[in-house]
Amino acid sequence: MTTTARTPEDISRLFVELANAGDVDGMANLYEEDAVLAFPPGSQTVGRAGIRELMVQLVARGGTFTVEEALPTIYQGDDLALTSTVPSDNTGGRVQLVRRQPDGSWLRVIDRPETRPS
Repeated sequence: MTTTARTPEDISRLFVELANAGDVDGMANLYEEDAVLAFPPGSQTVGRAGIRELMVQLVARGGTFTVEEALPTIYQGDDLALTSTVPSDNTGGRVQLVRRQPDGSWLRVIDRPETRPS
């Protein structure tokens, strides 16, 4: 399975594929080393290591993830983009700030998987 995002939009699809495969390392590797994840609701997890620990818990809960409808990506220059999807669980909205890496791949810098506490 390819785990490298070649476009900003690849990241959400890859996250779902990796989550369904139980690949927590692959999920965490979609984030920059010092990325910020706004989860659990109302708090922030900072850094890839902390994000990986959350992914362990997420995968342990089980369930199947689905790819959600992508909204148009907004670019600022060539190396920064804002992606979002329409949430299938009615949590509000999912948005991610992603950055192009030196090798041309994309990683999440800031991830807000939902906009309101459940």
